[in-house]
Amino acid sequence: MDRSRPPSGLFPTRPARPAFREPHPVRVGAVLAGAGAAAAWLFVFAMLATSARGFVWLVLGAAVVAWLVALLLAAVGDRGVAVGVALSAGCGVAIAIALVVARWAATGWFLW
Repeated sequence: MDRSRPPSGLFPTRPARPAFREPHPVRVGAVLAGAGAAAAWLFVFAMLATSARGFVWLVLGAAVVAWLVALLLAAVGDRGVAVGVALSAGCGVAIAIALVVARWAATGWFLW
């Protein structure tokens, strides 16, 4: 079929597909800003701990607050920052859980 001529009507063409664009795309800079802010937040709470038990509980509490902020940002704010905050909070929780597992394997359960 020759594309230079308009369709004859014998073989109707489909309507052109709409191009959907994200109204607020997630940018790398926003993700990095959210990750840095959440990492600083978790670091401050981790530095307040005086024991491994305190470290785990403080980091878990700070991560829950960070995830709530990420939910709020995803709903009404910048989703890129929300992604960075959630990513950093998840990494902080993973570090805390790794500490729990390492201590549990070496000396036993220490959180209660």
